[in-house]
Amino acid sequence: MKKIITGLCMIILAGSVYSQKMTSNLFNEGQIKKRMKKAAYWQLDHPQFETRATDWTNGAFYSGLFAAYQTTKSTRIYKALYKMGETNDWQMGPSLHHADDHAVPQTYIDMYRLTGEEKMIQPYTKSVEKFMSTHYSETEGLGKIIDRSNGAIMFWCDALFMLPPALVKLGVTLKDDKYLALNDHLFKQTYDLLYNKEEHLYARDIGYLWDYPGVNPKKEVNGKKIFWGRGNGWVIGGLAKILTELPKDYNNRDFYVQNFKEMAKKVKELQQPDGLWRASLLDPDSYPGGEASGSGFYCYALAWGINNGILDRTEYLSTVQKAWVGLCELQHKNGMVGWVQPIGQDPKKNFSADSFRNYGTGAFLLAGSEVIKL
Repeated sequence: MKKIITGLCMIILAGSVYSQKMTSNLFNEGQIKKRMKKAAYWQLDHPQFETRATDWTNGAFYSGLFAAYQTTKSTRIYKALYKMGETNDWQMGPSLHHADDHAVPQTYIDMYRLTGEEKMIQPYTKSVEKFMSTHYSETEGLGKIIDRSNGAIMFWCDALFMLPPALVKLGVTLKDDKYLALNDHLFKQTYDLLYNKEEHLYARDIGYLWDYPGVNPKKEVNGKKIFWGRGNGWVIGGLAKILTELPKDYNNRDFYVQNFKEMAKKVKELQQPDGLWRASLLDPDSYPGGEASGSGFYCYALAWGINNGILDRTEYLSTVQKAWVGLCELQHKNGMVGWVQPIGQDPKKNFSADSFRNYGTGAFLLAGSEVIKL
């Protein structure tokens, strides 16, 4: 009997040591770079042709891909980024006043900072100038919703990842505060419309507000308000990108810092035992299985907050560590990042281990680019 017990103890101990070794490997610099390159290369080999080259999904992917290049210095990644810009003629998407079509130009600006090639930034600069001097058109598909949201261009929360970082990057790069001021104005409109100051989360759009005139409030199975996991991931990820750019002495910087801290605290509370977050943040039991794109953005933003002294390391480090372990569990051996919710605007259960999207890969790459700095 003693031999059996001793043997079992040795097996358990060996398993524990193996588990600890595997976990520690996930935070090895070389291993993180390897995972990032595998994810990037797999996604580059599996492009999603049903989306436009300049649409928001690619905006999120190329944002992560550029972060992966900065981290790994992969020649293949650099060539892919350059080819993307050349293919698009360094132009934004077709809808001038639609925030989604401003996402890809973030990477144009990043590439311009690397190379100094004017062709990378001139088209977008002209587009933003036109944006500032014209009003939206009904043909852009925004009219009726904008009228209902008191004039806000960004009437859906995930737009805060798309347009604001592009405007701030452009303003900082060109040393022109008018772009920062425009961002302040537009961001505050969306904040006033969609941010819940009790829950410290953003409603996806006015359809999820409980106190908006003419809106029949939606709720989860457990009776709580619906706060979309990926949507709020877009927001806090966008805040991290904005704060990366804004000068320390910028007059409105504290507004973004406060919003970031409030969301970070709430996000920390909502992390699930597997280190990930669910498609619906306040009703995780109804959405089993972690969602990769939202979780990737949360991991990225919280790690960024630690690295930049905005979040307390002792308070948030374990949250980031668990998140990265959880994300790595979602990555297949071939590099594919699974468990990504398809394109949508609300929580769904329509994804699995084999579900992938380029924005999920982008979020994973952004997460890795900050976790490696810890």
